[in-house]
Amino acid sequence: MLKGVSPLLFPELLKVLAEMGHGDEIVLSDAHFPTYAAGVPVLQAAGVDVPQLLDAILGVWQLDQYVEKPAVMMAAVPGDTLDDSYVALCRNTLQKHGEKGEIDFIDRFAFYERTRKVHCVVVTGEVRKYGNLLLKKGVIC
Repeated sequence: MLKGVSPLLFPELLKVLAEMGHGDEIVLSDAHFPTYAAGVPVLQAAGVDVPQLLDAILGVWQLDQYVEKPAVMMAAVPGDTLDDSYVALCRNTLQKHGEKGEIDFIDRFAFYERTRKVHCVVVTGEVRKYGNLLLKKGVIC
């Protein structure tokens, strides 16, 4: 344990977060995400949901302040819907940590393709559909 650091930030995740530089991206994926197909490093955080992990990460991290929307979610497939309360929870968590709270939404397959270039995917226990969140790291000031 570290004083002042959330216990949700397990040692392997702290290492990854510390290694990442400005502009590097990480995905906090839901339990349904085809994680290993992306071909990038994967960490498991099965006992936590995305908003909880987001809250913990933003306690030690800052999002990229030089892009309009450094948080990205998967848009719903036509005919399907996003869970508005989930999106609001993620926005509120961003704002709680001084972030703008703006989230970009991209097509499912564009999200998969972008995931192939991230630093790491963290698989969570999130079970809500479209519960994936991509974050772009900023400069820690």
